Amino acid sequence: MESNPIDRQQAQWMTLARMPTPAKALATCIIVVMAIGMLGALGQIIIHDIIPTFYSKSVKEYTGSPSGDRHAGMNHNAPTPSGTDRGDLFADLAAVETKPAKPFYQQEQFVWTLKWTHIHLFGMSMIFIFVGAITIWLDAGSALRSWLVVLPFIGVLIDILAMWLKAFISPAFFWLHVPGGGLFAVVFAYVSLRALWEMWFKPGQ
Repeated sequence: MESNPIDRQQAQWMTLARMPTPAKALATCIIVVMAIGMLGALGQIIIHDIIPTFYSKSVKEYTGSPSGDRHAGMNHNAPTPSGTDRGDLFADLAAVETKPAKPFYQQEQFVWTLKWTHIHLFGMSMIFIFVGAITIWLDAGSALRSWLVVLPFIGVLIDILAMWLKAFISPAFFWLHVPGGGLFAVVFAYVSLRALWEMWFKPGQ
């Protein structure tokens, strides 16, 4: 009986296990370098956001102060108010500014958020373009590979949305970073581990 054309196409599809050693070495280096970068980002989140947010002794003092710097919670390079050390969740974004109001597009918060999010968007997108290229060659069904390509970009967009919402609506939108970042982090971990297994450890490769 003649085989299904889709089955024949799947059988002929180049997978990571069938690639030459130099291609496997390149894919492995991409995965390792990206993983180191991801761990660095996780460390920054823990040190800058999680620890100060939940363990700082001065959180209540800061959040109760009407003179707090409304931008310091967003800007990783901005100095925190004297005697305080907190994460984004408790950023005093509702503080009243004493300076004359500027047009929306000239406000420091808008300029900084626009700058940070477009850099973040380009950087994270490039990461998952590379990861997506590796995902395409996994020995998996077309539907699974398609979802693994698309889901990280959805996570990045949610992460970007969280930056704008917590800056201009409420600090509570900080929690959107959890599903956004968690989505692309889980996909990255799955693709990386599966790719390494297929290239170097899968029996009969």
